[in-house]
Order: sequence, then structure tokens, then C-alpha cells
Amino acid sequence: MTERQDGTREDDEATTGPLPVVGKSGKAGASKDPAEMTLLEHMGGPMGFVYSAIPVAVFVTANAFLSLSLTIGIAVGSGLALFGYRLLRGERFAQAVGSLLGVALASALVAVTGSARDFFAIGIWASLAGFVLTLGTVLARRPVTGVVWNLVHGGTHDWRADRPTLRAHDLATLAAALVLGSRFAIQQWLYVTESTAGLGIARVLMGTPLTIVAALVVVWAFRRSTKRLIPAGR
Repeated sequence: MTERQDGTREDDEATTGPLPVVGKSGKAGASKDPAEMTLLEHMGGPMGFVYSAIPVAVFVTANAFLSLSLTIGIAVGSGLALFGYRLLRGERFAQAVGSLLGVALASALVAVTGSARDFFAIGIWASLAGFVLTLGTVLARRPVTGVVWNLVHGGTHDWRADRPTLRAHDLATLAAALVLGSRFAIQQWLYVTESTAGLGIARVLMGTPLTIVAALVVVWAFRRSTKRLIPAGR
């Protein structure tokens, strides 16, 4: 409050304007881009990487000491346990059940073929499909990260007409394509050589670290797009 010369008072906000919004970080105006939030949510956050690695480690370890049938049972059991734990922590059903379905499908394929290495087959071919699709969007001049950013922001921005924004999404989508392509190439080679343990190690090492690197490039592209195409304060 400030006092006028006539003795009346008025709110400081009337002269200085509203106070800035303070985010959780304590910094004025701190907020996340909705596209970034969507990306992070789909990735499951840092714990999502841990959850995806546990069934792989369980399967490879069990396969080294137990019969294939017991290994399958233990892998599925670990997937069920993680599913229940994630629900108890309050995670969304769709997010929690995704990892369980992955383990169940991989284990079912192993049960049908009788080969432990087929636990990784679905992931290997999914990486190839992802590589082809992401690279294809770049060649078509519609990089998928830019499409996602635009959809999250209402789908009304002519982002492809802004060359710096288009280049940023070219780089971000190529980073994702490179991660997927390298996963396929290395894990397919290990699959052919029938190295189940090597496949497990590669799945873990090429999962979290490479995904984080690609995600950082994508987040950079999202922020660059928002800064260039969306007026401040909106």
C-alpha cells in the first residue's frame, strides 16, 4: 500500500502491475511448454527408464541360470509386480500397463519360438520401423517433432515457413532417427550372433542414455519453436 498526498491509500499493484507468476522452481514466470510436458509424460519421466530396464535385467539373469519356462514365468511376474507398484504410486493405467504388455508380448514370442533371444525381437523391429518413419518425415519436409509441437499448440502455426524452426525440427527428428537406427543395427547384429546377454546389455545401455540425448535435442527444438512463433505472454 502507498499513501497519496490527500491521505488516501491505494494498492501498489495498481501502479506496478500484477505480481509475476512464480513457478515451483521459485523463478518468476517459470512454466513448462505444453509440448515439452507431453513429451516427458509419454517418456514416463526418469523412473520410466528404470521400469523398462528391470524386466530385461530379470529375464537375462534368470535365463543364465534357469530353464526357459521358468525364465518366462519370472519375467512376466516381474512385469506384473511393476504394473501393480506403478498403479499404487498413482500412475495412469495406460502408462503402467504399457510396460506389462511389452513384457507379456516378448515372453509370448519366446514361448512360441523356444528361443530366448526372441525376447528382444519385437523391440528390434520396432526400432527399425521407428527409424524408417522418423527419417521419412524429414525427407518429406515434415519432421515429426515439428508436427507434434504444432498439434500441441493448436495446429495453427505455419512452422514450416520459418526456416530456423524447420531446421531445428529437422535436427531433432534426425537425432531420434539416429537413436532408433543405431539400436536396430547393433541389436540386430547381436540377435544374429545369438548373444542373449549382449542383447540385454545393449537394450539397457542404448535405452536410457541415448533416449535422454535425443530428448534434449527435441526439447531444444520445442523451446526454439515456442520462442520464435508464439508471442511472449501467451
